[in-house]
Amino acid sequence: MLSAPPISVNALAGRCLDRLLADAALLRIEVARGSRGELLIDAGHEVPGGIAAGLRMAEICMGGLGACTLSDSGAANAPFKLTTRTANPVIACLASQYAGWKLSAETEDGYFALGSGPARALAAKEDVFADIGYSDKADRGILVLEGERPPPADVVDYVARECGLAADRLAFIYAPTQSLAGSVQITARVLEVALHKAHALRFPLSDIVDGLGSAPLPPPHPDFVAAMGRTNDAIIYGGQVQLFVNGPASRARDLAQNLPSVRSKDHGRPFAEIFRAYDGDFYKVDPMLFSPALAIVTALETGDTFRAGAIDHGLLDVSFR
Repeated sequence: MLSAPPISVNALAGRCLDRLLADAALLRIEVARGSRGELLIDAGHEVPGGIAAGLRMAEICMGGLGACTLSDSGAANAPFKLTTRTANPVIACLASQYAGWKLSAETEDGYFALGSGPARALAAKEDVFADIGYSDKADRGILVLEGERPPPADVVDYVARECGLAADRLAFIYAPTQSLAGSVQITARVLEVALHKAHALRFPLSDIVDGLGSAPLPPPHPDFVAAMGRTNDAIIYGGQVQLFVNGPASRARDLAQNLPSVRSKDHGRPFAEIFRAYDGDFYKVDPMLFSPALAIVTALETGDTFRAGAIDHGLLDVSFR
């Protein structure tokens, strides 16, 4: 039997990037080269971008290991939903999609952005990489930034050093949360949020075999806090995830019971309201809040399926109006 080659999230996402670049005009995105030769892709700041660009960004964020689609939800408050799925949930979500790389620069206007996507696995700076035992090697790297500006030169230099690549082998895709593309790619993290919560709950990640999740497509908003609130509410109050796991049914049951956002002390208000109550300090919010509204966990060894949590349509109405 032939052994499978190692998974390279950057090589796989590179194929998605090539298709993105080929379709730049159709997707209404703009491609340029920065001062260090890095590839800069504006998907929603000075260009329209759109839902289609956001779907492509989501799949690049997942390291080319997942699919992100849009379909009818049947709900009046949010008639369409985003669905993500992957056969490699730990690598796709935690080693690539998770926005775990904080990038900042001492520029006059104080540049800061959260980096997600496969280039994280080249640097492998975050503790989660030791926990999952994964890092990547590739001849180019791709980073997705939640923000309206491309990275300044010193941030590009820093990312290149940490990834072990020349700057001209890096691609940065950026879109603000207020944009259509940004709203889509952030909401498409519904499965990743569940994986991150499972990690925080110390569930054995190697036992998570497969997964999929969905969340309503939130309407964008020109105000950053309102836009961020809506993307978070889409997951916290409208997201649903199903995980397929190995191990005893009792452990699958415990994961299902503890995974939903309702287990958090901050659950029950729109996220923008919670954010303002903590004086705009994102890191004061209870981290257990960042999880889907409804969790379904299937124990593969017994066939038992456990459910906990519920979609809160009333709160979504308040958030999305």
